[in-house]
Amino acid sequence: MPLAAALDVSHLPDYAYDWALVDVETSGLIARRDRILSIAVLTFGPDRTQTGEYSTLVNPGCDPGPVHIHGLTAERLRDAPAFEQVAGRIGALLQDRVMVAHNAQFDYDFLAHEFARARLHLPVNQRLCTLALNRRVEPPAADLSLASLAAHYGVPQTRAHDALDDTRVLAGIFRSSLSEAARLDVPLPLVPCPPRQDPRFAPKPPKSPCAYRNPGRPAPGGPLVQGMKIAVTGETATSRAELVARAVAAGLNIMSSVSRHTSALVTNDAASGSAKARRAITEGVPVLDERTFLGLLSEVRPGTPHEQQPSKKIPEATPPDAPTPSPAATAAVATVPEPRRPEPEQSAPSRPEPERPDPERPAPEGPEPRQPDPERPATRRPARPFGRRRVLVLGGTHEEASAARSRVVELGGAAAINLSASVTDVVLLPGGELDRRMNRVTSLELPVHAPGWLGDPSAEPADAPARDGATADVLPRGGVIDLPTAGRWHVSASWAQQTNCEIDVVAFVLDEDEQVSCDGDFVFYGAPESPDGATRLLCDGPTEQSVAVDLAALPPAARRIAIAAAVDGAATFGDVGAVHLTLAPGVDAPAAAQATLDAATSERTLLLAEIYRRGPRWRFRAVGQGYDHGLETLVRGYGVDVE
Repeated sequence: MPLAAALDVSHLPDYAYDWALVDVETSGLIARRDRILSIAVLTFGPDRTQTGEYSTLVNPGCDPGPVHIHGLTAERLRDAPAFEQVAGRIGALLQDRVMVAHNAQFDYDFLAHEFARARLHLPVNQRLCTLALNRRVEPPAADLSLASLAAHYGVPQTRAHDALDDTRVLAGIFRSSLSEAARLDVPLPLVPCPPRQDPRFAPKPPKSPCAYRNPGRPAPGGPLVQGMKIAVTGETATSRAELVARAVAAGLNIMSSVSRHTSALVTNDAASGSAKARRAITEGVPVLDERTFLGLLSEVRPGTPHEQQPSKKIPEATPPDAPTPSPAATAAVATVPEPRRPEPEQSAPSRPEPERPDPERPAPEGPEPRQPDPERPATRRPARPFGRRRVLVLGGTHEEASAARSRVVELGGAAAINLSASVTDVVLLPGGELDRRMNRVTSLELPVHAPGWLGDPSAEPADAPARDGATADVLPRGGVIDLPTAGRWHVSASWAQQTNCEIDVVAFVLDEDEQVSCDGDFVFYGAPESPDGATRLLCDGPTEQSVAVDLAALPPAARRIAIAAAVDGAATFGDVGAVHLTLAPGVDAPAAAQATLDAATSERTLLLAEIYRRGPRWRFRAVGQGYDHGLETLVRGYGVDVE
């Protein structure tokens, strides 16, 4: 849509704010380590009229990084001011305005760290990401990069990766995106900004990953073996730092908590009553005193390196120590057939092929999600009547709406949970005519169908244009696809706007024992990045959160990344409704796969998806397994020490 066609939204209070549009060029991608090289800020009033402009180069005091991308050499930056010299002016432009950027968390994190280094407060209370906004609007662009959106909205771009030009391009994209959001009645994904420069948000230094697999527990009186998981509690004569350093040097894996996978607990007072000592007694973990442990350190036996041990089992969706899923979850959310069991004829085409049995893997205790043949790559679904349709279901009970969305997926379409530019059809269940979105549906002249349309759908016209996201695999619960590259992947979860609860997305980096190797491998709102930076939580708005995983940067022990969501408060996922998942090979790339998980009822915690190793491959699985318990129980089940 050309910029000139942008609608005036200054009279709409939900879309009219004072804005500060920001772009930064940086020496790298990690805010806690890399520095800002240039910054531009444009300010706008509620009527989207520009009120100010400022840009400057910044001397980072370090190597400028990828000059071939940003063109900022050390010579160009030598005479530029340091960030602390311009921080006051930048802060004045940000004060009392909503910060806007493309991939806003990136720019915000860099600003937060630069202001913290300058010992100043970053005056940003809210931010808006134009990437997240366009994910809601879903324009028919090639992807959601700044260049593609500029082309779609008719905004000229002259110098990519120039902070000032990128900010001017951002201004044009923002004006048009804001108009589209108002036209579709899409709420703005405004994100409240916590004090990320506070030390408690800074990732801890990476723990040296243990290079060996866990061999289990030592035999009574037997030696220690490299890879054994060791926990320490209580006072020791040797300093804790020295004790840990010697154990790590010997090839042992020092853990911060005790689980049933712990090989031994080191303590001089087993009856101390500490949480670790109590758990060790409950789980039957061997207890060694400090003197015995130091003696054993001198004769630690060689272990098996991670890369030399083939994977012998499919990662389980259920955390090892977690309670049994709720009856509703077992019956409705996590019901997937055992391997080799035939599917019902109607849904068979939409599910992956069954996996060949692994003779080295013990038989599963219960049903597990179906996998494709490890010798064959997962394939796209065959063309179906709804191959290019994206259907929004309005009205009905939770169960009726869930069944309707499942039917849409069976027919090869995608189930929408919010109104966007990509929606092609609307199915109206009883009560749907009262949905506030119906006014917009009518004004947009979208086809509205009775429920019976899903029983006898019209075929997709052969000349129908492909819509954004039409090439993404639509996965059922338990559906699996291979990841073609071991690079960076983004798993995004979104849901309808909530008024009575908040939803938190979390991630766990798990080893072969289905346990975290350290507490830092639990990524959540209070610690949004793993110590090695390989797994990050990104908050894109009140209805969307993403987990970014750099598979190539994961430690060798990592076998699975489990991604879950939890309802904060008394509400359940039955109240929340559908959760939409997308998998993309980049923050602004088109989705490679999507799934709609909406069969939950009484569950407060939902295991959404997992990325896991299968031999030499990485795979993605849409899980959708729910639990009635809260997040704390799930966290403990994965071996995280909860205070």
